[in-house]
Amino acid sequence: MKNKFKTLVALVSLVAAGAASAQSSLLNASYDVAREFYKDYNAAFIAHYKKTTGKDVKVDQSHGGSSAQARAVADGLDADVVTFNTTTDIDFLANAGVVAKDWSKRFPDNASPTLSTSIFLVRNGNPKNIKDWDDLIKPGVQVVVVNPKTGGNGRYAYLAAWGYVKKKGGTDAQAAEFVGKLFKNVPVLGKGGRDATTIFLQRNIGDVLITFESEVISIDREFGAGKVDAVYPSISIQAENPVAVVERTVAKKGTGELAKAYLDYLYSEEGQEIAARHALRPRSQAVLKKHAAQFKPIPLFSVQELFGSLAEAQKVHFNDGGQFDKIYTSGK
Repeated sequence: MKNKFKTLVALVSLVAAGAASAQSSLLNASYDVAREFYKDYNAAFIAHYKKTTGKDVKVDQSHGGSSAQARAVADGLDADVVTFNTTTDIDFLANAGVVAKDWSKRFPDNASPTLSTSIFLVRNGNPKNIKDWDDLIKPGVQVVVVNPKTGGNGRYAYLAAWGYVKKKGGTDAQAAEFVGKLFKNVPVLGKGGRDATTIFLQRNIGDVLITFESEVISIDREFGAGKVDAVYPSISIQAENPVAVVERTVAKKGTGELAKAYLDYLYSEEGQEIAARHALRPRSQAVLKKHAAQFKPIPLFSVQELFGSLAEAQKVHFNDGGQFDKIYTSGK
């Protein structure tokens, strides 16, 4: 009987230890080019959480194309939080019952603590003299971009090019023709932002990489400064970086409070400062002002202004059989 009791106590202890471990660890499923940012942010959050609660916490990361990550979470990846670069990827999880339907109201600024935009990265010295969107459709210019079907980075690049034509007074037909020409100059589509960077720098394919502004710093750190020059086009798109708690996972693991604290800290002065250091545009006006020299003033249009919403853009442009499929299939 004593042995049975000891075994039972041991089992209870193991279960309790497992529960405690689950409650003190988080998995953040994020988009491809946010790796370095979250590496620094996680260290700051762990220190902040220890200081304010006295508890240790472990944060693990999963990175990939934003849409690929969303599908992985929907298929069972036990992420506690998702930090993406398009609202449609979180809407997809909301429709699947994985995150809250009103996820965008759970945190400030439509649950998007940072912003970004699509810019051009060219090889050192800009040998092809790339200055604006029109240069990307010239014969002999090769453009590297993320597949809009698998990553938000690619969707924003596509919509930025379409919007460039529209903002100049062009029609949708003219925009479709322009974007079609651009994608005819794309030799290979990246799966995600980091994959596109690898294609551009390690495989040495292409003359220009369309990617998020934040990728400049990541490239300088990983490949060495001076490999690329950043070119800011005359106009681009405002990209929101939305976040959400994965309700399905936190209900199972008991990590709801920890997950919320983790995302709340993104809005703190320190969280916003780390974002700015990684070339993510902070929501905090004070932090933005402090880093004004880094964030070049570039006219930005919103998705809502030209496309209604990202959900509408998804239906028209990126769903199977949409505009992108028509453009890319006809262009190849």
